[in-house]
Amino acid sequence: MDSPGVHQAALAERIRAVVRAIAPGQVAGYGEVARRAGLPGRARLAARVLSSNEDPQLPWHRVVRSDGRIAFPAGSEGFLEQGRRLQAEGVAVVAGRVRMPSRTTSLDEAIWG
Repeated sequence: MDSPGVHQAALAERIRAVVRAIAPGQVAGYGEVARRAGLPGRARLAARVLSSNEDPQLPWHRVVRSDGRIAFPAGSEGFLEQGRRLQAEGVAVVAGRVRMPSRTTSLDEAIWG
């Protein structure tokens, strides 16, 4: 039987895999990341995984709040760094906010709501 730590590590890796799949110049919300990882409703888990990230190659900066706001406190080093990284990829950041892409509807959602 797997220990809880092994299970948590597997969930974290699923979240990191989704973040790695976000294309340069694109953004996704924490909830969308969790949903794509097969963990609907676990936006806070996605945020926790990213806040403890130690992989310098992980494009964490492509993940923002569902309303497009950068989650770091305004003016903080993390806030400024995320804004710089997004702008370097061509994402417009205005007052700490980016334009969120419209969420695609899955076939199940289209049929069943």
